[in-house]
Parts: sequence; structure tokens; C-alpha cells
Amino acid sequence: MIEGQAEDEINKLLTKPEANGHPKVLVERNLFSQKQFDENFEAGTRPSPTVKQIIHKKLSKCRCSGTCLKGFIYSLFPFISIMKNYNIRQDITGDIVSGLTVGIMHIPQGMAYGMLTTLPPVYGLYMSFFPVLLYFLFGSSKHVSMGTFAVACLMIGSAVSKGMDSLGEDFLSSKPVVLSSENQTQVVLNETFGNFTGNQSETTTRKSISTADDTSEMSPEELDLRLQFAMSVTFMVGVIQLIMGVFRLGFITVYLSDPLISGFTTGAACHVFTSQIKHVFGVSTERYSGVFKLVYTYRDFFTNIETTNIVTLLLSVVCIAVLYCTGRFINQNPKLKPKMFMPVPIELIVVVLGTVVSYALDLEHTHEVIVVSDIPTGLPVPNTKCFTRISSVISDAIALAIVIFAISISMGKLLAKKHDYEVDANQELMAYGISTVVSSFLSSAAPSASLSRSLVQERVGGKTQVAGLVSCCLLLVVLLAIGPYFRTLPNSVLASIIIVALRGMFLQVLDLKKLWRVSLIDFFVWIVAFVSTVLLDVDLGLGAAVVFNLITVVCRSQKPYACLLGQMPGTDIYRDMNIYQEAREIDGLKIFRFEQSLFFVNIEHFRTHLYKKTINPRTLKIAQKKREAKLEKMKKKDIMIVGEVVPDVSIPADTFDMEIDSSGSVKIPIEQKPKTPIDVDFHTIIFDCSPWSFVDSMGVKVLTSIIGEYKAVGVKVILANCKGGIREMFEKTKFYDTLDHSNIYVSLHDAVVKALHIETPVYTSQEDAASEHGTSMADKDDSVEDYNLDFIDDESVKGRRKQGSKSSSTQA
Repeated sequence: MIEGQAEDEINKLLTKPEANGHPKVLVERNLFSQKQFDENFEAGTRPSPTVKQIIHKKLSKCRCSGTCLKGFIYSLFPFISIMKNYNIRQDITGDIVSGLTVGIMHIPQGMAYGMLTTLPPVYGLYMSFFPVLLYFLFGSSKHVSMGTFAVACLMIGSAVSKGMDSLGEDFLSSKPVVLSSENQTQVVLNETFGNFTGNQSETTTRKSISTADDTSEMSPEELDLRLQFAMSVTFMVGVIQLIMGVFRLGFITVYLSDPLISGFTTGAACHVFTSQIKHVFGVSTERYSGVFKLVYTYRDFFTNIETTNIVTLLLSVVCIAVLYCTGRFINQNPKLKPKMFMPVPIELIVVVLGTVVSYALDLEHTHEVIVVSDIPTGLPVPNTKCFTRISSVISDAIALAIVIFAISISMGKLLAKKHDYEVDANQELMAYGISTVVSSFLSSAAPSASLSRSLVQERVGGKTQVAGLVSCCLLLVVLLAIGPYFRTLPNSVLASIIIVALRGMFLQVLDLKKLWRVSLIDFFVWIVAFVSTVLLDVDLGLGAAVVFNLITVVCRSQKPYACLLGQMPGTDIYRDMNIYQEAREIDGLKIFRFEQSLFFVNIEHFRTHLYKKTINPRTLKIAQKKREAKLEKMKKKDIMIVGEVVPDVSIPADTFDMEIDSSGSVKIPIEQKPKTPIDVDFHTIIFDCSPWSFVDSMGVKVLTSIIGEYKAVGVKVILANCKGGIREMFEKTKFYDTLDHSNIYVSLHDAVVKALHIETPVYTSQEDAASEHGTSMADKDDSVEDYNLDFIDDESVKGRRKQGSKSSSTQA
């Protein structure tokens, strides 16, 4: 019956036409403290499993059964599920076309990016073959194209260069390097230059090992050393990624924000550009590593600019112009793109034409144009070079592992979202780790997802990683048969391909305009990441950017926003008075909001802002003591001051005193409105705890101290909107010994109404008291109080008070 009446009332409210055409909210309910609310609605506790339960749950997953084993195999080898649902009729055509397209892109990009690792170009082709094959077995993304990527290859090259520099004079002076070519054999005395003059702390070193950083003139001894460092860093990258996958540490990349990644990759693009500009001009420079590497490289470049090879420069300019125009005005043309079966493979066309022109004109000998030189046929023999230099590359491997994962998983999730499937970050870590570790035994450096190839693979129509198998077949043909025909390919052609491919990274500078409008902190994160990467080298720059990013997080946690809240006229809504001009402060109250969890990092900031927004109780106590001392002194002198009254700063009682009159009725007297302590204009402070997600032990200690300080000067503190976890922390730390349960309320408005003590006297007879014996404490408290939820300073609202009402009404 009661439920039917309540439903009718609700229907009347919903169907009642409003004068202004807007719906209204009408609520009648009792006022609740948190304790009363929990008692009335039988609140429980948050689920908190014990250590034993957690261990039991984990061990239960280790039980061996057919279903469990099948699930494990399917999760470790995602390609099984993908191939079970593979539709040959619908998917095979798109996979073949996209596989051939991406395979064609792999050839020039693999050779070009292979140079960034400071290894011969053929090792870039290995990176485009083995990791793609392995990722097909273990990867969960259907569209990501693994292989060479400019930033990853540059970081590998940086690790190799630092490793070679670390060998020092011990290797170089004891073992001269023999550089061989077709016409001459030259013995080069190796030099290691220490710190530059005038700066004893300079960490940048330079070394002349192979002339003009030319991999074609690299001796077998030097190549073997470089392979040791490259494969060692690759092996360690794979191991780190496997450990992250096993322990489910995929969340680590959340510390690499998008502005940080954007600034870092743009700075790395500057390093890539610098490493290739000398090939464009045919100019020799020393190889540097460490701080200010770019500065010293450009110093050498402009010093030797007079030695520019005109033929190399002209060839580079023509290649760059052709690559840019074709990519910009044909492949990216919104009118032509839908009509094209596949993008124009301009990189492969340029490589083929460059090789043919160089062979026909004999540019290597007639114009001294540096070429790729011999490309071995066949696949590399498995080796254990990856174990030789592990101790020297650990720091580089950590940075490289995180960067590769962050770039690859972001690309995978982007494409997965577009095609409505999920990518498991932890499984991706396992896939990257396994493919990288195995590749390190096959002379293939650490792979990464390529942004450009992945987008092409998806746009051309690729459905699954079968496209990767098709590209591997094409690369296998190149490695086994076609490779030697690229012997006369000029290095400047590969450098031109890399430089044009960097256009997308350099365009990330345009993000700064948006970041400036949206967030200054993200803007400066981008700037710091970019500048530190350019000036401090790639690995140090990434570390500096991550540290700065964490500092911004700490600063925002340490100094969050704090404000006083006011009531919006005619409502039970409270908002920041700095933002809402109509919000009015309630007489006698201060409502304080601290918009961050309260823990050891920001407790002093909390205390400082609270005192600033209200009053410092320590200062107030001193003033009160001085006043009391003055009054005592005046009393001793029997000086009577007209109108001077000693202030009563005692805290109002929180409980009602019941008296029995002569008729036997129970009388509950009116609780008067609390007196405001002298020297201040408020008697109660309400903490809005809704932004607090947790409070640690230091936060509880500060709250206890603050409540005690305000209590000593006659100001009461109550809390509202405390979450379950915070209340549990209060129980553990015995906070309720300082502030009783009755001073914590379920909502801000409940706390405000209680603090104002708007009440009417009610006398209850013994019979009525007996009949209401079973009611809850909340009902008894509210049965003697008449709360008008529309109390504000507006005169038009003050007259709305209902006489004799036993509950609160909210009209918003």
C-alpha cells in the first residue's frame, strides 16, 4: 500500500506541468549523519581479500586441466584464434595485396634504417624479416607492421657508438684497423680524443674508426665489435620486455604521456636527420656520443662543407624532391587516394633507379660517390654475440625497451579500436620480448612497430598478420637472390628516404599551439622532452623528460587547488565562490574543499590553505589569551568597563539534555544556535571530502591536530562526503576518538543544516515516546527538528519555511 502511494506521488511529480517549462527536483528525507545512514541502510565493508585468499586465487589458476592448457596455449599463441576465424574468401586478397605493399616498403626502409644502427644496410633487412615472422606467432595485433623504425634504430646506433667509445685506446692502439676497398688497402691509425679543451668535465667523445662513418669501409674486426654491442642491447631489450610481460607491467607506459612521446620523438628525429645530412652532402664528420653531440657534429659539418660532393648532393636533391612530391601530392591526395589500388611504391622506385643510374655511370669510381657496397646473400648463421657486452648496454636497453613498447602498443591499440578488437598489452610485451630475444641470435637488432607501414598495411586492406607472412616471403627472395644487385646503390639515396620519412615527426611541432591553449604543463613537458633529447642525446633526454614529467605530477599532487564553497540560491548545491559569483557564503560557516587526496606530500599545503581561507587557530588562541589576560588584569584593579563581557569560547554541546516535568512528559529543549567565537565571524568549518580518494596516516594525524587546534578556540569541525576507504582509515587510526561519528555526514547539505541548528521545540508525551520506541535514532533526531533546505540570504526564499514539518525539503 505504501509503495503504491509513493509511486503515485512520483508520477504526480513527473507529470506535473512546470511554469517555466523545466523539471524540478523535490526530495523529502531525514537528515543523516554517516553513522545513522550506515545503521539505517545496513552498510557493509569494502571487499578486502586477505593474503591467503590472494595466494589461493593465484594458485587456483595453476591447476592443470584440458581447458586450462587450451586457454594458456591460445593466449600465448594468439594466431591460433585468429586463423580459426580466418575467412580465406574475404581476407586472403587484402592480406596478399597489403603484404606485397608493405614488403616493398620494407626493402628501402630496412636498408636505410639499417644505416642508423651504424651497421651495414643488410642488417636492416634482417630486422624486416625475422621479427615479422616471429610476431605473427605471438602478437595479438592484426595490423601492426613490425621491423625497422627510425627512433629505435637511432637508439641502437647510439648504444653501439657509446660501446665503441668505451673500448678506448686499449683496443684501438693495440689493434690497428685495416680498411679495404677494390683499389687500395689502407692502414688507419686509430685515435681517441678525450675531453675537449677548456672543459675537463665534458663527457662527449669522438673517434675516427671508419672514414666518414662509412659502413662500406668497415673492417671485419670493427663490424664484429659493433655486432656484439648491437646484439647485446637487443637481447637485453627482449629480456626486459619478457620480464615486464611475465609480471604484468604493461602499465609502466602510463608515465610516458603523449606530449612526452611527441617531444621525445621529434627530438630523436633531429638526431636522425643529423646522422643522414652528411650522406646527403657527401661530407665527412667525426662520430660523437654524449652531451651536445649534435652541436659538435654540426660544427664539423660546417667546417668541412667545402668538401661537398656535388654529384652526391644533386642526386640527393632529386631523390628528396621526387619522394616528397609523390608522397605529398599523389599518395596523400584525398581525391586520388580512394581511386588507387595501392600507394605508389616510390621508395622502391627511387632505390631501383638510383642503383641503375649509379651502375650505368659508375658513380662510385668516377665521382667518388659512396655506395652500399657488397650485400651478402643468404640468411645469417645463428651466433651468441648477444652475450658478450651485456654489462655495457643495460641502461640503454631499459630506455629502448620502454620506448619500443610505448610506440608499438599505442599504434596497436589505435588500429584495434578502429576495427573493434582488443590488444592485450601484456601479451604484446611477451610477443615483443620473444621476437627480440630470438632475433638477437640471428643478427637482427631490436624491432619496433612502424607508424607509416602499419597505416599502409591497414589502409590497403590488410586483415590479419598473414600480410606479414607475405612480406616475409618477398624479403626472403631479396635476401637469397636479389640483394647483391643493390651493391651500387648510393648511400645518399637511402639518406634521402630517411629524411623525407621524418616529415611526419617534425610536423609534431604543430602540437605546441594546441598544447599552449589546453595545458601549459603539457606544453612544457613537450619542450623539455624535445630540448633535453636534442642536447643530451637520446637516452639521457628520455630520462630527463620522464623525471620532469613525474615532477609535474608530484607538484600537482603537492599543491592542489583549494577553495571555499558557497550555496547556490534556492538550492542545496554548493559551488566554488571564485567561479560562481551567485554562490553565497552561509553566515557562521566556512565550507572548505581541498581538491586532492590528503597524504604526506600535501598535508602542509592543506594546512596552509585552510588557515589562509579561514583563520589560523594558533594566532586566534594567542589573541584570546591576551584578551583574557587583559580582563583579568582589569578585574584585579576593580575597573568596570561598561558593555564589556567576557567571551564564552566553550564548544557547544553535541547532545540534548532531557528533562521530565511535573506532568511526567519528556521534554527535549531547543538546542540554540552555536555562539560565534570572538574575533572570528564563523563557528563551524565543514570539510568537503568528496575529492579525497584516500587519506594516509600522516593525513589523519594532520586532521586530528587541526581539529584539536580549532576546538581550543571554540570552532567546530565537521566532515561530509567521506568515502568508505577514508572511513576505514579513520577506524584503524582511532580518529573517532578526536571527532565523533556524529560529526561526519553523508552529504554537504546535511552537514550545513546540522551546523546551523534550525529547530523548533517539540514536546513528546510518554505515550508517544513509547509508540516511537522502535524508530531509529535518525528519526528521533529529525522529529524534533524542522530543517528548511532553502535557507539563503534571499528575502524571497526566507519566507518559505514550513511550520511543523518533520523532514527537509529540497527544491532545485
